[in-house]
Amino acid sequence: MPSTVVHVAFAGLLGVALLGDEFDTRAIVLVMGCAAVLDLDTLIGIVVPGTHRAALHNVWIVLVPAAALLWDGTIRGESTLRDWWGSYGHRVAWVSLAGMFFAHVLFDAFFNGVNLFWPLHDRFYDLSGSLLVTDQRGLVQTFVELDAGRLAESTARGTTENTHYRTGFDPTRDEPATAVERIFPIAATGERFVLTVAGLGTVLVRIVEGRRAD
Repeated sequence: MPSTVVHVAFAGLLGVALLGDEFDTRAIVLVMGCAAVLDLDTLIGIVVPGTHRAALHNVWIVLVPAAALLWDGTIRGESTLRDWWGSYGHRVAWVSLAGMFFAHVLFDAFFNGVNLFWPLHDRFYDLSGSLLVTDQRGLVQTFVELDAGRLAESTARGTTENTHYRTGFDPTRDEPATAVERIFPIAATGERFVLTVAGLGTVLVRIVEGRRAD
């Protein structure tokens, strides 16, 4: 699975692109920090088995605060957030949610699965797959696979009762933790290493440029 470091680097790239004139060190640290916080359900899963990739890896963790922001900034007619932090706070809040959603929740969903609608619906969905064009089959996608008109097991997987994602903190359910190697990945593939270097490097360059401009 992508490590927290990779999620943070990806969120950093989004932050540099989306913060615009509101970019500063505090803003980008907040965006990257929000993306990292979702992995705290690794520790929650130790106390409540099965909730890793569920408690904080679901759509509600983004949709609920996004709805609150939309109501506060548009529907309500006035904005408490803007009163406190101005357009800066409003932009940082939206970019932080974008980082959480794209750089973490969806990134994991399209890697090896998350419990997208937990706790309202307890089912892990693995959207990993590919999108390609062939000369014989045309446009082909394997992100969502069907079996007799229903989601196949490769897409709709188990529940919090029978699904476990191994981490360095909680490597296994079935064996004593002392018998299993604890692995804390940083960048498990070359692609993720490149993404990490590019993301963190871009953030660093942007911070240095901002401080020189000041």
